[in-house]
Amino acid sequence: MKLDRLMGILTLLLQNEKVTAPELARRFEVSRRTIQRDIEALSMAGIPVVTAQGGNGGISIMEGYRLNNRDAFTAQEQLINLYGYHEDSLSVKIKQLKSAIAQRRAVRFDYYYAKGEMAREIEPYFVQFTWSAWYVFGWCRLRQDFRRFKLNRLWNLALTDDTFEPRPVPSEQASGGDAFPAAHHITILFDKSVRYRLIEDYGLRCYEETDESLLFSLDYTNQEYIFSWILGFGDKAELLAPEETRTEFAVLARKISARYDGT
Repeated sequence: MKLDRLMGILTLLLQNEKVTAPELARRFEVSRRTIQRDIEALSMAGIPVVTAQGGNGGISIMEGYRLNNRDAFTAQEQLINLYGYHEDSLSVKIKQLKSAIAQRRAVRFDYYYAKGEMAREIEPYFVQFTWSAWYVFGWCRLRQDFRRFKLNRLWNLALTDDTFEPRPVPSEQASGGDAFPAAHHITILFDKSVRYRLIEDYGLRCYEETDESLLFSLDYTNQEYIFSWILGFGDKAELLAPEETRTEFAVLARKISARYDGT
């Protein structure tokens, strides 16, 4: 989601002296052109983003605009409001959760995930941006354990009158190290006619050239995104390995084809 990514880019720029477009593209699993458009959007929103070319170049926030963590949060909320999102926007959810955390009040919400929908009630501990999305971390009263919930899947959020005392949080869970699987590796064979798109997305020398094709390898974390990216190349790309992922992609391709059979 673009809004999540914009907030993530802003967070990284505020936390680091300088980052590069290829680094951001890899981090958020999008093309460098998309990152360029995001940087333009941040600039239009009033964030003083500076870009520099060359070997020591990169993207940074203008000197003198460095914010502390508290101010950075305010800047992100202003950025969200500039886009005029509806009453259930991320900015509203984050404000509600901040209030609940400060008051140590439990919250309830409806949560949508692969298995369906479920009402949850948690004791919120902190809001966290990890990879390309915002999450709330807290003690789930249903599961009687710590859980992390993605804000974009969380709706009808409400504070309760029930207060709680914080529990000790295991360090690995607090850091988010338990929440996200390791990156997966994939190998794809591309037709040479799409060379420019690979260079645009991942830079020069991102592939190994053969007599007839381009052999491309990539680490990824989001399979849904990487499958949609490959599909965007039509018949100019073939997923080679690993075999299990190739099989899953073939199943997806057959399902898509079946929608058009007989039409």
